[in-house]
Amino acid sequence: MNTKEAFVALNMIEGLGPVRLRKLLEHFETPEAILNATKLKLIQVGGIGPDIADAITAWRSTVRLEQEMEHIEAYGCRILTWADEEYPALLREIYDPPIVLYVRGALSPKDKNAISIVGSRQTTHYGIETARKLAYQLAYTGVTVVSGGARGIDTAAHQGALSAKGRTVAVLGTGINIVFPPENKDLFERISENGAVVTQFPFNRPGDKQSFPIRNRIVAGMTQGCVVIEARRNSGALITTKFANDFGRQIFAVPGRIDSPQSKGCHDLIKNGAKLCESAEDILDEFEYLFPASKRPNSAAETGQLPGLDLSDEEAVILDLLNKGELTVDEIIRGTKLAPAKANVVLLGLQMKKLIRQSPGRVYERAR
Repeated sequence: MNTKEAFVALNMIEGLGPVRLRKLLEHFETPEAILNATKLKLIQVGGIGPDIADAITAWRSTVRLEQEMEHIEAYGCRILTWADEEYPALLREIYDPPIVLYVRGALSPKDKNAISIVGSRQTTHYGIETARKLAYQLAYTGVTVVSGGARGIDTAAHQGALSAKGRTVAVLGTGINIVFPPENKDLFERISENGAVVTQFPFNRPGDKQSFPIRNRIVAGMTQGCVVIEARRNSGALITTKFANDFGRQIFAVPGRIDSPQSKGCHDLIKNGAKLCESAEDILDEFEYLFPASKRPNSAAETGQLPGLDLSDEEAVILDLLNKGELTVDEIIRGTKLAPAKANVVLLGLQMKKLIRQSPGRVYERAR
């Protein structure tokens, strides 16, 4: 048994969470040593009572480690632990990061520029379209969109990011082999090809009232900020914002109709200090301040664009065209030969990156 397999086994022991595991590792140093420890030695560690000690010492009879490792290989996913470089840096910093992450697809260093979009499962057309639009705009500018893979706002957010050919991560409240909701099977496949599907739960673990809040903690922990679109006052999305607030993340809320129950939770967030969000630009305006100063390159004010955001070929063509001076949107379309819809999307992305600005009459110029 190697170290990664030992972490998988520990993750499968009922009642042993990341906080207790951290204490055990401080005492025993390796996960293998924890699994081989006697009950007497285990209960000497603070926070480890007789029940947990019994569960650890009995792991060989309760944990089907060999079967789990076979599932992992057959399903084509990977296991990440705290020690792995690919483990999300922001998530590693929270109080209780998951012991392991099951990952289908790939996480990327670019995911440090991640924003979560969450909201109601029972949503309106307004909510769906807003989620798709914000996710599209964010993903287009290079921001990874993270959500929970659920019906409603989550699904719309993932779809919007994929439409922009951007990165998106779905965090599940089930084992990675369980598709919930079932209609998202194709969506999860697309996400794994353009980002990652992740979970902390072992294979075949169904979702329940306990697992989904645990999932929400990961969504909040691996992102720089959290956007809420349509949430009732008792919505599970508000659990994500509570975690985000505890982790020191920026919270954004999209306003809705004042007579809509789906908007009450968002309006309460705004009253309590969340930033009102009407567009992706409202999010990106705050983005540079979400990077710890010691870890970020020159600020957007110095470089003219957010860190880590590369230019597409279309963006480079438009910027080169604008070097000649101010141009209307029609002149840009003629000069680039881009379709009007595509040109508008590219222009919006350049505005979000603070590389161009728009004047009345849809006249554009380079930002100076």
